Amino acid sequence: MRWKKLPESAKIGLVTVLSIVAIGAIYRSLARWGYIVPVSLWSQVFCETCQSQPAYHQPPTKFIKTELPIAKIVGDNINKSQISILIEKSKHRLTIYRDKQPIKSYPIVLGDNPKGDKFIEGDRRTPEGILHIRDLYPHPEWSKFLWLDYPNADSWRKHLSAKQTGKIPWYAPIGRDVGIHGVPTKSEDLIDKQINWTWGCVSLKNTDVDEVYLVARTGTLVEIVP
Repeated sequence: MRWKKLPESAKIGLVTVLSIVAIGAIYRSLARWGYIVPVSLWSQVFCETCQSQPAYHQPPTKFIKTELPIAKIVGDNINKSQISILIEKSKHRLTIYRDKQPIKSYPIVLGDNPKGDKFIEGDRRTPEGILHIRDLYPHPEWSKFLWLDYPNADSWRKHLSAKQTGKIPWYAPIGRDVGIHGVPTKSEDLIDKQINWTWGCVSLKNTDVDEVYLVARTGTLVEIVP
């Protein structure tokens, strides 16, 4: 049926539907690239009473070093729901916890601008706060990748607040694809020399990230502190 032959009401309805579809597609794209808050997070971001989650872990008093592989420590029948992770940026330390008790630590490095929380894409900082693993999988270059759910609602609240105070440009995207991973092949010395080489991800030796990967799962809590 030709456009001219359509009733006026049908034309208006069709234009309205197409406009809604187009606006929705544009919104999803902008949200995906970190320019606007995803609809799924609106209720948690635009919330006057919502606050950042309190600290979850008690940091260990020292680096928990052991030659035992993590598989030996946790045993064969590991309950991954008991596992959580604490990352201390200033100490270059990642510690695995079971039932909130630290069981093993690993040396880490970060992005080359490690101090401070992450607010925008490209700042080479690591986000702080309570996050969770949204997915984990083998990586062709860095052994394993444990993908964190940054930006979450708390990340967005801090990002928008920084825009309101002029701390960051109003047009800056929040960033994405932050995770925990290994190092390129034969580059373990990046960890030994504490060379912060990433764009904001947390990097471990490949043998170490393999251990973290073994005990983690989708949903594992990851707390990152300064």
